[in-house]
Amino acid sequence: MNIVNLKDIGLNEKYMMEAKIYDKNLYIGRVSVQHKNIYKVITEEGEIKAEVSGKFSYSSFGNVDYPVVGDWVLVDRKNDSCGNGVIHHVLKRKSYFERKIAGTAYDTQIVAANIDRVFICMSLNNDFNLRKLERYVATAWNSGAEPVIVLTKSDLCNDLENKVMQVKTVVSGCEMLVTNSINEEGYKVVKPYIENGKTIAFIGSSGVGKSTLINKIIGSDELKTNEVDENDRGKHTTTYRQMLIIPNGGTIIDTPGMRELGVVAADLDRSFSDIEELIAMCKFSNCTHRNEPKCAIREAIENGILDERRFESYKKLQKELEYNNIKGKELKKRKNNLIFKSKSELKNNNKNKLKIQDKIF
Repeated sequence: MNIVNLKDIGLNEKYMMEAKIYDKNLYIGRVSVQHKNIYKVITEEGEIKAEVSGKFSYSSFGNVDYPVVGDWVLVDRKNDSCGNGVIHHVLKRKSYFERKIAGTAYDTQIVAANIDRVFICMSLNNDFNLRKLERYVATAWNSGAEPVIVLTKSDLCNDLENKVMQVKTVVSGCEMLVTNSINEEGYKVVKPYIENGKTIAFIGSSGVGKSTLINKIIGSDELKTNEVDENDRGKHTTTYRQMLIIPNGGTIIDTPGMRELGVVAADLDRSFSDIEELIAMCKFSNCTHRNEPKCAIREAIENGILDERRFESYKKLQKELEYNNIKGKELKKRKNNLIFKSKSELKNNNKNKLKIQDKIF
C-alpha cells in the first residue's frame, strides 16, 4: 500500500505521548486487518504483517486484551523487509464497540476500536427490525462513539415514509441517513461524515448493503459483495474486520454481518430516554409498571404514546445488563486472583533461588 501520514488516519498527541512511556525502540502503528493469530499494521513506512509477542499473550486475560482493528499498537519494526513484526503493546482505547460472543456465557468480542462514529446500517426491506435496531443503538451509545442510523436500500421500500417515522420513534438523539446504492444521489449523504483523521465503523446484519455502500464511497470495488438469497436474507460477504483508508482522508472499518447482537454493556439512559422520563413520572419510586395506580408507563401504553413492544425490549435489555454485571464482577475477581497468584509464584520462585544460592556459597 502507499505510505500514509498516520495523522490522516487518527494519530494524535495523546497516543504519541502514551507511546513514549514504553521502549523507545518500538514504533507506533494502527491495526488495519485482524485474522485469528496474524494482524496487518499500518506504520509510517507502509503496511506490515505482525503477531503479538509471547509476553503479551502470557499477560493477557481474555479476548478484549488482544489487538483489534482500529487499535493503535507498538511494534518492533516499521517495514517487513526482515519478516513479520511483533506487537508488544496496545495503547489505551478511546472508544470501542463490543458484543457478547454468540453461544458463550459471557465472552466478549471487541468489534472495532478508536472509532469516532458508528454507522448502524439497516435495510428498509426484509431486514427492517426496530427491536434489533434498539439493541445496536444502546450498545453504540455506550461505545464512546457517536451513533448514526443509516437506512439502506430505500429503492426497494414501498412504504418509505412510514418506516422512517417508525425508526424516529426509537432512535432519539441519533442522526439518520436514508441511502441506496443505485445512483450518486442515493449515497452522497454519507460523504460529509467522512473526515480526515476520523474513523467510522460500519455495523449491521448480513446483506444490508454495508460493503456496497463502502465501495461507492471509496469509488472502487474494494470489497466483495453478494446478492441476497431468494428469501431476501443476507449472506456473509465480509468475513473479517478490516480498516480502509479513504482517498480524500478518513478511514472506514468494515465488519462482518451479525445475525444477532449479544449486549455486554449499553447506555439505556440515552437509547431509551423516553421510557426513563416516563418512569420518573410514576407515583411510586419502586413501581413495577404492572398494577400500581398512577403508573406513567401503563398510562402511556394505554394512550398509545408508548409501544408496549419497546417497553418489553427495554426490560429485556435491563435483565441482560444485570446478568452481565454479575458475570463481569465474577470475571474481575478471577482476574485479580490470577494476578495475585502470579505475583505470589514469582515471589516464591525468587525466594527459592536465594535459598539455592545460599547453599552453594
